[in-house]
Amino acid sequence: MKRTLITFVLLFISTAASAHTGHGSSGFSTGLMHPFSGMDHLLAMLAVGLWAGQLGGQRIWQLPATFMAMLAGGAFIGMWIPSLTLIEPGIAASVLILGLLIASPSKLALPVSFILTATFGIFHGYAHGSEMPSAAAPLAYAAGFLLSTASLHVSGIVMGSALRERFSRLVQVVGMSIAAMGAWMLVTI
Repeated sequence: MKRTLITFVLLFISTAASAHTGHGSSGFSTGLMHPFSGMDHLLAMLAVGLWAGQLGGQRIWQLPATFMAMLAGGAFIGMWIPSLTLIEPGIAASVLILGLLIASPSKLALPVSFILTATFGIFHGYAHGSEMPSAAAPLAYAAGFLLSTASLHVSGIVMGSALRERFSRLVQVVGMSIAAMGAWMLVTI
């Protein structure tokens, strides 16, 4: 319970979409901090892990691995085509949809789960890549944001796995809270 409270406090001290303001420095540490600098990335990456932990089985590692692979691919696209539209709404929608999936007692078919996770990973990766400083060491920056993404996934997996049996209602409430934040992000874009 103490970890859950700490997680909620940390979620609400970051600001919505502040991860998309550009960077004053570069390299590994900037990439490492990027997912923690905005509620949009923070919630989505935590939610992917929470959803995977809640589902259990092989999805516990398959969904985060899919997100991470597409995150890297999306970052590559963002580095080379930095002006695509609808990325911010896609990111906000990912938070909304992931929250709804966590709150829902039903499971999606495996292919649909992978498609959604991959799509969300591309949106978030694109945002990371398009904002990567041109003078930065791109591989170090990418290594940083991939490491912090993995840590957020693991945090979500631990929470989802620990709570799914005895506290499934709490997980659903967390999912609805995430969905509400995603809806708020969509409205305020």
